[in-house]
Amino acid sequence: MSLREVATPAFEGQKPGTSGLRKKVTVFQQPGYLESFVQAVFDCAPELQGGTLVLGGDGRFFNRSAIQIILRMAAANGIDRVLVGQGGILSTPAASAVIRRHRARGGLVLSASHNPGGPDGDFGIKYNIANGGPAPEAVTEAIYKRTQTIRHYRIFDTDAPVNLDAIGNRKIGNMTVTVIDPVDDYAVLLGGLFDFDAIRALLARKDFRFRFDAMHAVTGPYAKRLLVEMLGAPAKSVINAEPLEDFGGGHPDPNPVYAPELYKAAVLDGELDFAAASDGDGDRNMILGKGIAVTPSDSLAVLAANATLAPGYAKGIAGVARSMPTSRAPDAVARALKIECFETPTGWKFFGNLLDAGRITLCGEESYGTSSDHVREKDGLWAVLFWLNLLAVKRGETVLSILQAHWKRYGRHYYSRHDYEAVDARQATEALNRLRAALPSLPGQKVGGMVVTAADDFAYRDPVDGSESKGQGLRVICGEQARLIARLSGTGTEGATVRLYFELFEADPAKQADDVQARLQPLIDFAEIQTGLRKITGRAAPDVIT
Repeated sequence: MSLREVATPAFEGQKPGTSGLRKKVTVFQQPGYLESFVQAVFDCAPELQGGTLVLGGDGRFFNRSAIQIILRMAAANGIDRVLVGQGGILSTPAASAVIRRHRARGGLVLSASHNPGGPDGDFGIKYNIANGGPAPEAVTEAIYKRTQTIRHYRIFDTDAPVNLDAIGNRKIGNMTVTVIDPVDDYAVLLGGLFDFDAIRALLARKDFRFRFDAMHAVTGPYAKRLLVEMLGAPAKSVINAEPLEDFGGGHPDPNPVYAPELYKAAVLDGELDFAAASDGDGDRNMILGKGIAVTPSDSLAVLAANATLAPGYAKGIAGVARSMPTSRAPDAVARALKIECFETPTGWKFFGNLLDAGRITLCGEESYGTSSDHVREKDGLWAVLFWLNLLAVKRGETVLSILQAHWKRYGRHYYSRHDYEAVDARQATEALNRLRAALPSLPGQKVGGMVVTAADDFAYRDPVDGSESKGQGLRVICGEQARLIARLSGTGTEGATVRLYFELFEADPAKQADDVQARLQPLIDFAEIQTGLRKITGRAAPDVIT
C-alpha cells in the first residue's frame, strides 16, 4: 500500500449547482475527473483532516466505483475515519442524520437525485458540511475555483477494494472505514418525531388502502424497515423497493408524469386512500389521496398548520421557510400562527442558516421537497410519515378533506410548474432575457383582469449572516392575487431546463374546486407573450406539467 500524487488537468465546468456537481456518467468516468473534484473538496475543507467523513449514495450506476476511489483519496488526505453505508447506500436525508448524530466533520453524497441513472444516465456528488446540510455558496464557490487550478490529486494504492457489503471496520493506511447499516440512525430519528402507535393502528385498518413507490431507488430499504417492519404495513404496499443501478429503466422523479400508475390508482381511480413516492436519493416526496394530488406548496402549508399533532412538534414551530418559486400558501399559515416566514432562493443550502439559528422549524420547495430541523436536507419519508400521522390523528378525515378544510380557512393557492427540458442554452437565455428586459415596463399592466404591482429579478439577503444572492429568478407579481416566475434549473445535465411557475390565490370556497390549468391560463398566456419561449424553441407544450 502506497500513497501517490497523480497529475491531472483542471477540468472545465466543475461548478456545483443547487445540489452539487451533476454530469453524465461518461463525464465522471473520464480519467481524473471525479478525483480532481474530490481533491478540490478536500483542499477546501481542511477541517476534515483528522476527523470523520460520511460517505454514501443512491445506488445508481458508478456509485460503488466512485466510493472505492473516494475512500482511497480520503485516506491519502489525512481523514481519520469514514462512515459508509452498507452496499454504498445512504439516502440524502439519512446522510444528514448520520453526519449530525456522529458529529462528523462533513460528508460526500453521491447522487443525481431525480435524474435518470444507468451507464448512459447521470451521476452527481455533493459536499455536506458538519451541520449535515449542503455546503453554502461561499464553500462551493471556493471548491469551484480550486477545480480551475488543481494540478494533482492524492490517493492510496491498495491491493483490493473495500468490502462494502459487510458491516464492520476495515483499514486503508491509518484510516478506519466503518461500514454501517444505512437505515439504523435514520429510523431512530424519525421514531422520535411521530406517533408510531397511531400510524400502526391506521395501517392495520382493513378499510385503509395504502401504497408507497420507492421507484427502484434508495428509499426501498428505508421504506421496508419503517413502513413494513416497524409500522406493520403489508409487504405488498411497498413497491419497487429494490434499489437498481438504472432505477429499473425508470425516471426516479416522484410526480404524476413519472409515476403514472400510482397517480392513476389513487387520484383517478380512487383505489387508494393514501399513496406516496420518493425519488432517486430519497429527499423528495409525492403525496396522493383519493381524487387529489397534493402540491408540495400545499403540503408544506398543511404540515405547518397541523404540526402540533405530531409528537416531535407538539410544542409548536418557530417559523417556516419556502423557496421563492414555491407558492405563498405557507405564508398564510405563518401569519395565522404569528410566526416568521422566509422566502429564499431555490436550493436547500439556503435553509441551513435559518435552521441552525432556530428561526424556522419547517421548510420546503415546490420541487417535491419538504423537511424540518431534524436534518439539514429534504426528507421524503419524513413527509410521508407526517401525513400518515395526520390521517391517524384526524380519524375519519381523508387527504382531500384535510386539504378542503385547509383551503376554506386559509384560501387556495392554485399552482403549477411547467418544465421545458433539454432546451438549447442559447434559446433558453434568449427567452428569459426577453422577460428580463420587459420587467421595468410590466407594473401597471393587466393580466387576466389583475394588475401587475411589481416585477423584478429576485435577490436574497440572508438574515443570519448577511450574505447576498442575486439573479435567483424573474418575478411578475400581481399583489396578493397572483405570481408568474421564470428561472433556469440547476439540476439538469443536458442543455437547459426552463421552469415557469404560475400561482393564483382564491379565497372563495365556492371557487376552490376549479380546474387548475384553466384558472391559471391567463398567466400561462402572459408568460408566452413575454418570453416567446414556445416560439423560440419550437415546443408546442412543456415536457412536464406539475
